[in-house]
Amino acid sequence: MAEKFYITTAIDYVNAKPHIGHAFEKVLADAIARFNSQKGKDVFFLTGVDENAQKNVEAAIKEGVDVKEFVDKNANLFIDLCEKLNIKYDKFVRTTAEEHKTVVQEIINKIIENGDVYEGDYEGDYCTGCELYLTNRDLIDGKCKEHDRVPEHRKEKAHFFKLSKYREQLIELIEDYVVPKQKKNEILSRLNEDLKDLCITRSGLDWGIDFPKDNNFKVYVWVDALINYISGAPNEWPADLHVIGKGINWFHSVIWPAILLSAGYELPKKLLVHGYLTIDGKKISKSIGNTIDPKELVEKYGCDAVRFSLLRCSVFDDSDYSEEILIERYNNELANKLGNLVSRVSTLAEKYGIEETENNLIKKLNEKSINKHFEEFRIDKALNEIFAFIDLCNEYIQEKKPWETKDKKVLFELVEALKKISVLLGPFIPDSAEKIAEIFKTNNIKKSDIIFKKIEEQ
Repeated sequence: MAEKFYITTAIDYVNAKPHIGHAFEKVLADAIARFNSQKGKDVFFLTGVDENAQKNVEAAIKEGVDVKEFVDKNANLFIDLCEKLNIKYDKFVRTTAEEHKTVVQEIINKIIENGDVYEGDYEGDYCTGCELYLTNRDLIDGKCKEHDRVPEHRKEKAHFFKLSKYREQLIELIEDYVVPKQKKNEILSRLNEDLKDLCITRSGLDWGIDFPKDNNFKVYVWVDALINYISGAPNEWPADLHVIGKGINWFHSVIWPAILLSAGYELPKKLLVHGYLTIDGKKISKSIGNTIDPKELVEKYGCDAVRFSLLRCSVFDDSDYSEEILIERYNNELANKLGNLVSRVSTLAEKYGIEETENNLIKKLNEKSINKHFEEFRIDKALNEIFAFIDLCNEYIQEKKPWETKDKKVLFELVEALKKISVLLGPFIPDSAEKIAEIFKTNNIKKSDIIFKKIEEQ
């Protein structure tokens, strides 16, 4: 029986259409899922949307439409984004689904039965962008550092979860749970300070999931949202990998495991915390208003051009991104390096044929290093290694000059190398990789069409 691999992305608020940051996370998780599938694992990939947040309600009111109508419409925008980016998910979860509400209430009942919920008053500064009460560490010049806005001061009756009870267990868990090390250390540093209990209800709301035993309250949206990882695929739990952005590290590395410990569930195995995409060093965000529309990029340049340019970004650190960066990466690497190689080798193989021989060229491929980068979630580094081998192949064809020597054995080596490259690039640029594999699948090779047409020629 194949080893299972259950991977999730964060679920996205539907208060506005998707931006390039959403595309980055989905493409990153999709590449990891496809790689594990290639390795023979039984992969289940969950993504979806968070529909119960108050920011969705505010956006619907601003637009003058019914909240349910609004979230239905915008959820479809995220489904469409996945389709356009060739995201091969198994389930798209929506938190307004009845099956999700049922699981949320079941889990909250379990933490209540475990004696981990009590009533009290809460007063503090609340950011609707984060859907979170902020502390001083979350503010810069009195504004939320994630959303660059002044939070609202609120006071309300609420129910609290005994988060502090699980502090020692969380410290022990996080050591092997959070990747990369820098993001793990940030959480450990906070846990070594005072850990406060978590307010898990909101009063005076019409939208959201009723809190069990007291329907005057709604479940705090972050508790509701995290439970999607179980409600969306109950038979797959525990998750092997959660893929999230750094802004929601605390929720996934502290709040989520604590809820699971209280409710008696197994814990997820790894949490990959990726960096942000930035424009001139500033986070790309709907709240800030400096968004890039990924669907427009796909319509203009194609799915694989967008996927490739995103997966060239750093996984662990922030990366600047723009349309100009996409064009440069596409032209330089896909068109000039890979496209050129495919065109030259297929043309020469059609003209002179190939003859099987010991393949010294492919021995120069460091596949072990590529696998190691994937296993450590350094997807950008895996791509570096693949293109280092493509560079070697381009050097090899220049050195051996098969257009002069008509050496069928050299062409065989290059053909086999390109077959391997098509497999390695499958998680990154699946459509283009399939086209390359098709060109070289038999010994009767024909000159290929241009797979990566330079963008300035379009």
